Amino acid sequence: MKKSRFLFLNSVFYLVLGAFTLGAFALGAFAPNVYAQSTTSFLIPRHIYIGDPATLVLPLPAAEQNSPDIVITAGSEFLPSDPDIDFHKITLEQRVSGSRLLIEFTPFITGIIEFPVIEIGEKYFTDLTVSVNSIIEEKTSPILSGPASTLAIPGTALILYGTLVSLVFILLITFWFIFKGRIFIKSLLEKWKRYMQFSMMRKTEKRLHREILKGTDKRLILDTISDEFRTFLSYLTGCNCRAMTANEFEDLPRMFQTEICNQIDIRGHLMAQEGGQSFLTTFFRTCDDLRFSGINVNPAVLIQLLDDMRKFLDILESDKEKKHKEKES
Repeated sequence: MKKSRFLFLNSVFYLVLGAFTLGAFALGAFAPNVYAQSTTSFLIPRHIYIGDPATLVLPLPAAEQNSPDIVITAGSEFLPSDPDIDFHKITLEQRVSGSRLLIEFTPFITGIIEFPVIEIGEKYFTDLTVSVNSIIEEKTSPILSGPASTLAIPGTALILYGTLVSLVFILLITFWFIFKGRIFIKSLLEKWKRYMQFSMMRKTEKRLHREILKGTDKRLILDTISDEFRTFLSYLTGCNCRAMTANEFEDLPRMFQTEICNQIDIRGHLMAQEGGQSFLTTFFRTCDDLRFSGINVNPAVLIQLLDDMRKFLDILESDKEKKHKEKES
């Protein structure tokens, strides 16, 4: 009887043990996977502050096969809720090479924050924590942390490199001015001065023509014609034409030495014309005769003098443009 009782108890023991074993296997087969934070998890960025958006990356074991990503976005009922954390998106990537969980969030308190339980893809994630730093340093009195590096300020690199480029450009301009700039500027000033001289003579001719029609004193007009034209020729030839007599203008073409006279074929217009006398000799002799003769000056004669002076200027300017075009071609 003792032996049969022992066999009965032994059978009950093995039966209970088998039941517990099958229950454990069944529970393990149907229970969802539970994961906790590991030492390989990391934050992006590494250090975060209040209000900074961040991402917690939790590496997971490799999956048996590649599966589409499971994503929980804002507005989903499965997105966790916490008064101190604003969750934006949770993504579960399942890959043969290695799975991972990505949690995008924004913290609103400092210290170590624990996430609520996250359920995604029949997996549970518990005990997830992150450390949120404070802008105020805790080691010292409540003061703001030190400013960022100067080069980290937006626009600093642009100002720095822009200043260097400007300095190099100024140095190049300086060297160019030392070796070639003075000649170029001198030539430019000469051209500008020549243009102003021709423009002034044109305005003088038109102004005197209006004064003749108004009946202004004829001798004053003659004095202005002679003085202004002599001043213009002095600039054009480089000679002191203001102190020259009418006969001395015969030798004026052989005295030209200025660059302007090389650019303008003025000699051909000043050489002998009718009667063996040059245009300038005839022009200024007529002016002197009318100025000092004491006779009444006919306005038609003054208009003819102005017309002759205008034609002379037209010839000089046409020759100047012709030589400029020949030089460019």
